[in-house]
Amino acid sequence: MEGDCLSCMKYLMFLFNFFIFLGGACLLGVGIWVIVDPTGFREIVAANPLLFTGAYIMLAMGAMLFLLGFLGCCGAIRENKCLLLFFFMFILLIFLAELSAAILAFIFRENLTREFFTKELKKHYLRNNDTDVFSSTWNSVMITFACCGVNGPEDFEAVPHLPYSSLESVTPEACCQRELQSREGMFVNREACLTGVERFQNRQGCYTVILNSFETYVYLAGALAIGVLAIELFAMIFAMCLFRGIQ
Repeated sequence: MEGDCLSCMKYLMFLFNFFIFLGGACLLGVGIWVIVDPTGFREIVAANPLLFTGAYIMLAMGAMLFLLGFLGCCGAIRENKCLLLFFFMFILLIFLAELSAAILAFIFRENLTREFFTKELKKHYLRNNDTDVFSSTWNSVMITFACCGVNGPEDFEAVPHLPYSSLESVTPEACCQRELQSREGMFVNREACLTGVERFQNRQGCYTVILNSFETYVYLAGALAIGVLAIELFAMIFAMCLFRGIQ
């Protein structure tokens, strides 16, 4: 009976570690995508130290889970007490680190508010100056998502004009409607947009547009994180039980 129980626990341990292995691979893939993505999100992450750090933490956590899932599978199948103990200690450290990261994310959540992004936009945005990373990134985001500023075109009332600007317009060119939402897309009516004709401008703020676009994925990511923590907890329990059961 004890042998059957140990065998069952060994395969359950293998199964949980296989899921950890897959979870680590997913986190590793997302972390790499955020850091090397060429569509503009890399610059957004780089412009915010908190997001920049978070992307590398995700990358590191993904790599560690990937490795530990592999080690846990090997330790379970081979019934190696040394590997199982090593696995348990590192899973425990990762579990505590993830809990700490979640607490820090909750404490510093005000850095991702509408007011924070509005303040940063008014402070650093240089309109059509594409040599500036911050401005170029914001222009790419506004063109891609067909939005304007954080809250709307009114965000740019306090933003100074470039000295060589030909049209004294509050609304930047990136907020003008295009036939195709890319930098190569033709303007619907650029002159009318820059002179203040609202029907040729994107009036909705990017904060709302992006939040609505990624709302489903945010909940999915949260559910995935809870699932990973639960799997890690069960994996630690099975690892210790299997460790005690091996003669």
